[in-house]
Amino acid sequence: MSSEQTLDEGEVSADGGDNETRITMEMLHAVDGEESLSQRGLAARLNIALGLTNAYLKRCVRMGLVKVRRTPPNRYAYYLTPKGFGEKSRLTANYLFRSFDFYRRARNQCDQLLGEAADGGRRRVALVGAGELAEIALLCALQHDVEVVGVADEGGTANRFRHVDLVRDPASLPAFDLILICDVKDPQGSFEKLAGQFGPDAIRAPALLKISSPLLRNGPLAEAADKDPSESPS
Repeated sequence: MSSEQTLDEGEVSADGGDNETRITMEMLHAVDGEESLSQRGLAARLNIALGLTNAYLKRCVRMGLVKVRRTPPNRYAYYLTPKGFGEKSRLTANYLFRSFDFYRRARNQCDQLLGEAADGGRRRVALVGAGELAEIALLCALQHDVEVVGVADEGGTANRFRHVDLVRDPASLPAFDLILICDVKDPQGSFEKLAGQFGPDAIRAPALLKISSPLLRNGPLAEAADKDPSESPS
């Protein structure tokens, strides 16, 4: 991997803890898989800026996860140290566990909310936010007498999300009885916009999104589904 520029390592901390872990893990995998990869190529693979790529790489070198070797003419090759191999395995295992835990919590909470919607006669549900959480909600909807009439995502570039219509503006959604927020990027902002547009009573959201509002009804069992049964009082 060639060295192309040097930036302050302080830039790394601005990216957020969970994202830092993911990027570090992906960087270690990339260095292990192709040591001749340039920093520009690595930045494209990680989908981050070139300068930020350099900052992450410098930190990995400083932590002893990656070693650098100079190769002519004025280029550098990077490879994992034994510590780097161990850290790559640890981060990967933790990431997979967190991903499974997210799926479990999301499935339980979406299932509860959609079940309550069906029981209350609200069978036409719209989703706001296209992504992994919306995919889980679509799967849960199949278990209930609920129809997902569409998905709204302001960043959407296609016309379909899985098997349903995708629109950019929630106002363009077909008639619905309930909105389920699936926006993991800015759930609070989505709730505030939707509450002003449709009223808070038309909105539900999984508790894992941690939206702060006394007006938002998550369903009586949403938080309970998020807890470890072993924590229940005897």
